Amino acid sequence: MSSSSRTRFAPSPTGRLHLGNVRTALFNFLFARSCGGAFVLRIEDTDEERSREDAVAAILADLDWLGLDWDEGPDRGGECGPYRQSWRSTIYDDQLERLERTGHVYPCWRTSGELKAFRRACIASGKPPIYERDWARLPEDEIERRAEAGAKPALRFRVPDTGSVQFDDLVRGPQTFGLTDIGDFVVRRSDGTPAFFFGNAVDDALMGISHVFRGEDHLSNTPRQILLLRAMGMEPPRYGHLPLVVGDDGAPLSKRSGATSLADLRDDGILPAAVANLVARLGHACDRGDLMDMEGLASQFSVARIGRAPARFDPIQLEHWQSLAIQATSDVVLTAWAGEAALGLVPAASRAAFMHWVRPNVQRPDDVARWADILYGEGPRFDPDTIEELRAVDGRFFRIALRAAGEGGHSLAEVSAAVKAVLGVKGRALFRPLRLALTGAGAGPELGPLFDLLPVTTLLSRLGRWAEGTSDSETNDQNP
Repeated sequence: MSSSSRTRFAPSPTGRLHLGNVRTALFNFLFARSCGGAFVLRIEDTDEERSREDAVAAILADLDWLGLDWDEGPDRGGECGPYRQSWRSTIYDDQLERLERTGHVYPCWRTSGELKAFRRACIASGKPPIYERDWARLPEDEIERRAEAGAKPALRFRVPDTGSVQFDDLVRGPQTFGLTDIGDFVVRRSDGTPAFFFGNAVDDALMGISHVFRGEDHLSNTPRQILLLRAMGMEPPRYGHLPLVVGDDGAPLSKRSGATSLADLRDDGILPAAVANLVARLGHACDRGDLMDMEGLASQFSVARIGRAPARFDPIQLEHWQSLAIQATSDVVLTAWAGEAALGLVPAASRAAFMHWVRPNVQRPDDVARWADILYGEGPRFDPDTIEELRAVDGRFFRIALRAAGEGGHSLAEVSAAVKAVLGVKGRALFRPLRLALTGAGAGPELGPLFDLLPVTTLLSRLGRWAEGTSDSETNDQNP
């Protein structure tokens, strides 16, 4: 592909980004980077009722967090701006005048209520709900009456009566749409704002967008936009329609269906590298199975590797990439990810060692907080099974361990050597009771560094608790 390739992501600011439209943004970004092209961010905010200014800021923040570095956009400008549709009204007016002069559009005075009733009638009679030009015509006196009442017409594009639109979809291959199945469509709403078909197509052409990857739910829009652009003497971009991303229930992810948003994942403690590596593989094959940065993901991206089947979001796979991301991230980033809420109990001098210790065993900041509490807060919480297991340990085990630790053997090596020398235990029988007594958990971070991280008084207290609890004089039903 040429370095002149330009892609774009053009969200509507009506809510937070979910994994479906994040995948669209990422694929456009990776394609641009894979061929040395430019990635453009455009905000399509002409729907005044649904567009929200806070959503614009949220979209920019989400994409920045994910690591998508757009070359042009509403926050950084560019030669093809402005990059918000609400700032481009004069551009749309000029293009609409061109279409009016050439007879490609005409006014439609039908109300939204009349159009809905027409569609319902078509469906009830078994006909496709395609707009009929003859039905839409109104007597001149009725048009005058509506105009005097303050009504304004929409503008519709006049679709040719015969022929077809053909294009080669980057993902789905050759496509053909008969014009009789399309029907005249709105290019300017009655309130004067541009319709999606129009504004989206005009912006792509004027911004020099060469390739557009978007969801397959937009496939039926493409022939309309190609007709529009050709009528204006503009070159359409190459379109590639991606298979939808579906959830566990097989239903497409969407903002309206309550799909997990990027903000939800971030708030839950998922790292951006985990999201990027998962999403880059949703419907796209990669040769490599390791965690990659954006440059690596771009080097793997190829249109030929995009599948046509729906891409299923698998939460288990997200956890896999999260584990790899945690292991790969820097100490500074990992500490910031955990946050003060998780690390507040950890002494400042021990934080670096503590984070190194827990890194292989945490998936969320809450996990970090749990281990911080075990070491420096309320301490272990013993369930009945753990208590029973600890009581079953040879009564001398913890007395020997306590004596060794109290005599200055504050390391796992010295404590375990003392117990092993007397009792002859090793492996699981040696290390599991120590782990349970000190943490209340049967699994977790390495046991050796735990002896270094625990304050000596805490270490002695926890061993002493079970040394007393397993004395020869204690009965088995006594709680430690």
